[in-house]
Amino acid sequence: MSGDGLSGFPREWAHELVTVALREDLGPEGVDVTTLATIPADQTRTAEIVARAPGVVAGVPVIGLVLAAVAEQLGREVPTVEVVGDDGSRLERGDVIARLTGPTQVILVAERTILNILSRLSGVATHTRRWADALEGTSTMVLDTRKTTPGMRWLEKYAVRCGGGTNKRMGLYDVAMIKDNHKLAAGSVASAYALVRGRFPDVDVQVEVTTPAEAQEAYDAGARFIMCDNMSVDVLGETVALLRGAGEPVEIEATGGLTLEVVREYAGTGVDFVSVGGLTHSSPIVDIALDLTD
Repeated sequence: MSGDGLSGFPREWAHELVTVALREDLGPEGVDVTTLATIPADQTRTAEIVARAPGVVAGVPVIGLVLAAVAEQLGREVPTVEVVGDDGSRLERGDVIARLTGPTQVILVAERTILNILSRLSGVATHTRRWADALEGTSTMVLDTRKTTPGMRWLEKYAVRCGGGTNKRMGLYDVAMIKDNHKLAAGSVASAYALVRGRFPDVDVQVEVTTPAEAQEAYDAGARFIMCDNMSVDVLGETVALLRGAGEPVEIEATGGLTLEVVREYAGTGVDFVSVGGLTHSSPIVDIALDLTD
């Protein structure tokens, strides 16, 4: 695996996040008063980044970005990073994720920013892995949503991929998603679909429906990606059968109120995807620490 972890690590977004995170941690003067007071500028140490709980790691490339930014700010050498656990790998308590060697001041100033981001992204990857494992052996994939932390969307969606999930749309710009408010404002499913297709003919369109009849209306209007929202397993099965028999291939997603306990039942209806906002809005962090070793 490359130094950027899984394919598509959002390096530019990560760099922006690191800049903001360090600015809020170090304040307007850019100072860690404790570290600068207690650690000699010429001291060099080795530290390990260690999992304090099991999980799936995500965000390892951030370590080097934070260290480089801090080193530049302090005018010190950039610590070396030995990656032990690549993004996407499973962690057990006590596993070493990376070893850092270099100026102690740089390592300790960078510590909290590294851990905050790494713990958060690893939490998303770990939560996603539970859903991917629950769906193993089915043809259904788990999708994320736009319910992300502001400023961290690209990183959190990367973490979803680290956990075995699949990204849906990145924002409001790359896929049109017709939901209840759009249908109400436009007058109907068909009207909303026609308006989107007329204004943005090259953009993929997805339509959210709540009944088999509405799914049929969306299909008849031209929709070929249909989101079935808050349906029971029985109603979803009826809707899937209706759409599969309609003639043209259709991608079908189940969304709303899903849990790990019932997701295989929903997958059994033949849906292509289940979407889970909780992957990004409700994932607890993985406890990760940094320990000086010598």
